[in-house]
Amino acid sequence: MGKKKKKKKDAIDVLLTLGMVVCACVFVFAAYKLISAGLEYKQAKDEYTDLKKYTSQATPDPDQTSDTSQEPLTAETIANLPPDVDFMSLQAINPDVIGWLVVDALDISYPIVQGKDNDEYLHHTFEKTYNFAGSIFMDYANKSDLSDCHTIIYGHNMKDQSMFGKLKFIKEKELYKNDPYFWIITPQGKSRYQMFSAHVTSSQGDTYTLFSGADQQFVDYMNKMALESEVDLGKFSFTAEDKAVTLTTCTSNSTQRFVVQGVLVDTW
Repeated sequence: MGKKKKKKKDAIDVLLTLGMVVCACVFVFAAYKLISAGLEYKQAKDEYTDLKKYTSQATPDPDQTSDTSQEPLTAETIANLPPDVDFMSLQAINPDVIGWLVVDALDISYPIVQGKDNDEYLHHTFEKTYNFAGSIFMDYANKSDLSDCHTIIYGHNMKDQSMFGKLKFIKEKELYKNDPYFWIITPQGKSRYQMFSAHVTSSQGDTYTLFSGADQQFVDYMNKMALESEVDLGKFSFTAEDKAVTLTTCTSNSTQRFVVQGVLVDTW
């Protein structure tokens, strides 16, 4: 009888020891993953912070006029112009660079690249280093000079609020009230877009429609997107001559995306 109890106790001790070893392994693995993720976030943040040295404060000509309205720049516009960008230096690092995105209300400022497909920069940084943060990139099917009537730009919803991690704040914190515009700088000039829609959409929804050319179908699309906005961005009267950009990021739901859409209002 005593031997049976001893064997039972020994078995329990073995199970307890195994349980403790398993728990320790799980803890170590979780700690490793957490540290690895933190290092990866930092590497991406450091890289993109360093790239900002290729931007500088805008120095517009006081007599310069808007390409769109042909009116001289106002003092307010000059004060809010996005930075000048040294594209020659950026292209020497990565020839896939096609622009630079600035969303002042969200403190978003990143280079835009375009790959041979939409997977190339999903998890590769501007310098083509593998990193979950990836890059801000334009849909591979779009024209890189923003001449399409609808252009799509992707970015990850990072937990440290880098990349497009702050995009949701347009809705959640109503930051569109501060400044409902974003800018895209290209080697050809600077374009300002006014936000007309911010909403959650299906990853396979109509929001991601690309057009071969601008027509009534495009105008209908713009009106539909404006109606789907979950925040009040004002009233718009769209035409076939308009050009739109969609900024898109993932959500906690794998089948849904959050988008902020803007229509071109000025170029310089």
